[in-house]
Amino acid sequence: MSLFHRTQKRSTDTMDNGAKLITVAHPKSPISEQFRTIRTNICFMAIDKPIKTLALTSANVSEGKSTVTDNVAVVWAQTGQKVLLIDSDLRRPTLHTTFNKSNQHGLTTILTSGTNSVDLREIIQPSGVDNLDILTSGPVPPNPAELLNSQRMRTLLDTVKSIYDMVIVDVPPMLEVTDTQILSRYLDAVVLVVKQGQTQKLAVKRTVELLRLAHANLLGYVMNDVNADGDAAYGYGYGYGYGYGYGYGEETGK
Repeated sequence: MSLFHRTQKRSTDTMDNGAKLITVAHPKSPISEQFRTIRTNICFMAIDKPIKTLALTSANVSEGKSTVTDNVAVVWAQTGQKVLLIDSDLRRPTLHTTFNKSNQHGLTTILTSGTNSVDLREIIQPSGVDNLDILTSGPVPPNPAELLNSQRMRTLLDTVKSIYDMVIVDVPPMLEVTDTQILSRYLDAVVLVVKQGQTQKLAVKRTVELLRLAHANLLGYVMNDVNADGDAAYGYGYGYGYGYGYGYGEETGK
C-alpha cells in the first residue's frame, strides 16, 4: 500500500469544466467592464447595418473563444435585450457544461429532425441569466459541416433573428475545421479572438484570409489573456484590417 497519493491535477479545459462566467460571478469587476466595452465597440460598428447575428471565433483551440463568447452574451443580456446563445461547435461543445444544462436535445436535434417544423420552445433553454436563452449543441453528429451548411440551419437563423434582439453563436476554431467558414457567410458579423503569447501571426493571417474568402463581415479582434497589472484582461481592436498595424498583419516597407 502506498503511503503517498498522487494528487490529480484538475483539468482547466473548457471542454471539461465549461467557460468561466466572470460577468455573472463578478459583474462589477474590471474584466466584466472590459466585456461591456467589447459589446459597446461592436454596437458602434453596427451603425449603418444592424447586427443581429454575431459569431466569435479563433484560429485554434484553447484560445479563449468560448469564454469570450459566453461572457459577451451575458453582458448583452444585461442591457435588457433578449439574447439567444447558440453552441454550433458541434465537435467540442461546451455551452451545456458552462450553464449546467442537459445536452440531450439541441441544435443537432433541430438540424436532423425529419419533420418540417420543430417547436423551438422545447429545445431552447433558459440560461439562468435574465434575458439570456441558450441552444446547446445537442448530440455530436458525424457530419457537422454538412449540417451547418444546410438550408435548415439558414432557416433556423432567420427564425431566431425574428424572435431575439441578438443571436450570438459559438463557432469552432477557423483553422481546425471548415464549419466556421461555411457558417460565417450567413451571419451579420464575426469577431476573432486572439490569445496573447499563443496565437501565431501566420495563424491570424490565414484565418482572416479564410473569412474573406467566405465574404464574412469581420469586425475586428478581441485580444485575450492580456497581462494588465498582473490580471488577465481583454482588449478590443477594430477597423478594417483586423489587427493589421497591431502586429498581426503584413509588414510594409521593410
